[in-house]
Amino acid sequence: MVVVVLTACPAGLRGYLTRWLLEISPGIFVGHVTSRVRDLLWMQVVDLAKDGRALMVHSVRGEQRLAFRVHRHDWTPTDFDGIELMMRPTEPTIGAGGMRHGWSKASRYRKSQRSKVKKNE
Repeated sequence: MVVVVLTACPAGLRGYLTRWLLEISPGIFVGHVTSRVRDLLWMQVVDLAKDGRALMVHSVRGEQRLAFRVHRHDWTPTDFDGIELMMRPTEPTIGAGGMRHGWSKASRYRKSQRSKVKKNE
């Protein structure tokens, strides 16, 4: 069993994959092909993807019975005690992520309006 997920890839690649796999949703292909065809498909995906991203999940022998291949994807396959998992990139901390410090504009506006009302009383 093979599952291929494409993101921002050319239409020609999608057309190529429909020769071998079924497109069950835009950019998601599923099928059952031999390992030789699977490897050739992956080589074509890497060649034709250009700036797009691709992810392949396929069945293999072993305890987990599946393996991952990625091309230009943020998530990376990582072996964790014999189990292959997809590791997400770490999120930046709140302070370093470009968040502004201090009060928001709306909060400052409300505060200024409250002070104007108190002055008028």
